Parts: sequence; structure tokens; C-alpha cells
Amino acid sequence: MNSTALQSIPIYSFTEYLATNCTIVFLGIIINSINGVFVFTFFKSSFFYNDPRYILYIHLVINDMLMVFLSVILTVMATAATNVPLTICIILLTIASTTHKNTPLTLAGMAIERYIAICKPLHHPQICTVRRTYILISLIWGVGVLHGLSDMILFLILRPLPIYATVFCSAPRLYSTPYHEEQSKAMNGLYTSAVWLILVFTYCKVLVTARRADTDKSSAKKAQSTILLHGLQLMLCMLSYITPVIDRIYILLLPVYPTKLVFLNFIVTNLLPRLLSPLIYGVRDKQFYQQIKRLFTCKRLIVKVKSTKQ
Repeated sequence: MNSTALQSIPIYSFTEYLATNCTIVFLGIIINSINGVFVFTFFKSSFFYNDPRYILYIHLVINDMLMVFLSVILTVMATAATNVPLTICIILLTIASTTHKNTPLTLAGMAIERYIAICKPLHHPQICTVRRTYILISLIWGVGVLHGLSDMILFLILRPLPIYATVFCSAPRLYSTPYHEEQSKAMNGLYTSAVWLILVFTYCKVLVTARRADTDKSSAKKAQSTILLHGLQLMLCMLSYITPVIDRIYILLLPVYPTKLVFLNFIVTNLLPRLLSPLIYGVRDKQFYQQIKRLFTCKRLIVKVKSTKQ
């Protein structure tokens, strides 16, 4: 998992170790707390339950919350240089890799839903049902787990260890063979190219539909903006794919502060996008924003009591 790039560089100073872990844990709590507001709003408002768009969105938020949680745990364990049981480590790395892949796949699913809503509005209620939305989410998890499973299988074949063994739980160190590197490049290229093709295709189709006279142009323009927003979200999420490259550039240019620069890069390319991506979409959506205001705005109720004299 590319988002664990910080784990490849040990932190020697106790002060650095304490400051780094406290900062990462604090940021993880803040990000998941803010994203938790969107989850709470979704489950408190039955209006969203039957809308595939909001179901996919809340799946994106929950998935990113899980990814942040696992990233924090793996990074703290790695910087603490503690060995953990091999089975637990592989399970954590597999789930973390799956959540990492689920984000772009969910964005692609959301773009397809908007494409159907604008380009095939008469078929939208039949195609985009709640049941099919949950089936799509299951498929997303099924496709997303392939990378983590292939890493695990390669590891068990190339470096067989007893199930009770303890290891330094870090993806860059555990999955360090040339086969893992080639497999990771192929998987990342396949995932990202497929998602970008879907986003470009749906945007072009919606753009063509918006120019037709018999189309609701305001809805089409909103769909265009939404798909462009998915592209922005995807670019934010893809920052984690180039984290190791940026790390190497930092270390070459400023070798005096390797751990500090890698730590900063980890926050910018991995943690912050998991906050910005759901936050931009959730605040931008009028229905979601109104529900948040309704749930979290305190209103005073003033009751006037009139005294009666007999």
C-alpha cells in the first residue's frame, strides 16, 4: 500500500517518534470525526436511504474513514518498530490496500450513476435501484481486494514463514520483492486508467447531452460539475500513488531532514485528501448541507406564558 510510505524510514529520536505519532493520531481523529458528521447525517435522515447517489457517497466516506484508521495504526506500529504476528499484519495490510483501491472505484461508480441520470433519465429508476447499488458496492470491494490478495499470495509463495512468526508490519518491507514491485505498478496502472476512462467517457456523454434542446440543461450542467468534482477527488486520492517518488526527491534535495519531509509528505498526500474529498462533495450538495444545518444548528424555542388574574 503506497500510503504507508512513511513506514519505510525509521524514526530514531524519541522526540521525533512521540511528535510524529501524536500528530498522526490527532489528525486521524480529527479527519474521522469530521467525516463521522456526514455518516451521522446520512443515518439520521431517511431521505438519503433510497437514493443511490447518497448511498455511494456515504460508502466513499466510510471507506476513507477505515483507510485513515488503518493508516494511522500501521504507521504507529512501524515507527514504534514493534513486531506483530504475521497473520494480523497480512490482514491489516490487505484491508488497507482494499480501502485504498475502493476510493477511485467508488468515484467511478458515482460518475456512472450521474451519467445514467442525465443521459438515460427514463431508465434511471429501473437501473439505479437501492438493491443494485449495494451489489455495485460488493463488486467494488471484490475488485479492490484483488491487489491485496495478490500481494499476500506472492509473499506466501516467495517468502514462506510459519503462521506464528512475528514481522515488522510494513508493506514496503514485507512486500519488497521485484515481483511485488512489478505487480504493484501493473495493478495501479490498471485501476487508475480504468477509472479515468470512465470519468472522461461519462463527462463527454453528459456534455453532448447538455447541448441538446430537449434536455434539462440545468441538471446536465450540475452533472458536468459533479463529474468534474469526481475528477478532482480522484486527483487528490491519486497523490498517494506518487508518495514514494516525492519521498525520493525530498531525500535527494534535502538529505538532512529525511524523516520530517517524509512525514509531511505522508500527511499532504495521504491523510488530507481523505478529508478534503468527502468534505468538498458533502458541503457542495444542497440536500446534505441542509440536513447538516438542520441537525447541528441549535435553535432556541421561546414560549410566552401569560398570567391570568382572577
